Amino acid sequence: MKYQNIYFEDFKIGRVFKTDCMKITQEDIINFGNDFAPLPYHTDPEEAKNYMFGELVAAGFHTCSISFGLFIRAGVFDDCAMGSPGFNKLRWKKPVKPEDVLKVSATVTGASPARDENDRNLVSLLFVTSNQKDETVLEMETRHFVRSRPNTLDS
Repeated sequence: MKYQNIYFEDFKIGRVFKTDCMKITQEDIINFGNDFAPLPYHTDPEEAKNYMFGELVAAGFHTCSISFGLFIRAGVFDDCAMGSPGFNKLRWKKPVKPEDVLKVSATVTGASPARDENDRNLVSLLFVTSNQKDETVLEMETRHFVRSRPNTLDS
C-alpha cells in the first residue's frame, strides 16, 4: 500500500494507515543483533537455545526499526514529515522469529494544530505490529510533527 499527498488535515482521529508486509530472515536478525544488540539470543541460533526464548529472536529495537521502516515506506510522511519529539509507550508483546512476516497498522490517536509560526502540527499514532498469525508483536505510541496542506491559492 502506498499513500500519497498526506498532510496534517488527513490525520483524523481513528484513521488507520496500513503497511505492506516484510519477511524477517535469520540473517536479518543476526546482522542487527551483531551491530546493535550483541546478545546470544539475537546473534547465535545454537546459543539462543540456552536462553528464555529457546531460539533466535529479533532484538526489540530491531522490531521497532522494521515497524517504522514499513510505515515510512507506505508514504504517509513523504510530503508532511517534520521530525518527532519522541514516543510515549513501547511494548514488545511477542518475540519476532526468523521467517515471521510483519505488517503495521498505525491508528491516529491525536491531532493538534500548530501553536507557532513553524507550522509544526503534532499527530499521535498507535503502531500495532503483527505477524503472519495476526499476533501482536509490538505496540508503540509515537508523536510526529507534520506540515499542513499547502495553500494552493497563494501560488
